[in-house]
Amino acid sequence: MRAARYILAGAALCIGTVALAQHNTNNNNAYRYRWKDGSGQSYFSDSLTPEAMKAGYDVVNAHGLVVRHVDRQLTPEERTAAKKVAEQKEAAERARQQQQREDAQMLNAYPDEAAFAAAKNAEVENFEQAARTTRLNLQGQEKALADLLNRAGDLERAKQPVPKYLTDRITEQRNTVAALRGTLQRQQAAKEAARSNTDAQLRHYRELKAANDAR
Repeated sequence: MRAARYILAGAALCIGTVALAQHNTNNNNAYRYRWKDGSGQSYFSDSLTPEAMKAGYDVVNAHGLVVRHVDRQLTPEERTAAKKVAEQKEAAERARQQQQREDAQMLNAYPDEAAFAAAKNAEVENFEQAARTTRLNLQGQEKALADLLNRAGDLERAKQPVPKYLTDRITEQRNTVAALRGTLQRQQAAKEAARSNTDAQLRHYRELKAANDAR
């Protein structure tokens, strides 16, 4: 009987020890939340509060160590600004990747500097050829306009009315001449831009080629 009491007492002691160990383990795994208000006063809580999420908080373990920090909630204005910055970074990254693809295509298309320079010269020559064609067309249209104006001038000097079909034709011809002049101006500007960019593009090609050859 006495032995049975000893056995029961020992079992109760073991159960209590296990329960205490489990309790301590649970406490050691518990986390608390710490945050500061605008004046710097610290607060602790076993659960997140609106104030903690608004101010930003630390997740603290049972040993008082910070295991994670969560920044404060952003204001609508800050969220808008952060979104804009993120979009700018994304756009910059897309541009960087696009430039990398273009650089790779350039190296594949032109195996050496001579091939690259020849391609750039051909590009300038294409603009010049287009400008020459437009220039010749413009000269013919300007001559046609001058003929129409001379006819109208002859009628006016003869004290005769200028017919409507002739005035309409003059207006149309003037529009044609103006359009061709605008086209020629754009073509000449494109040619000059291509020519002025050739040096910078050649330097860029040389840098890419040197870096690629050094690999």
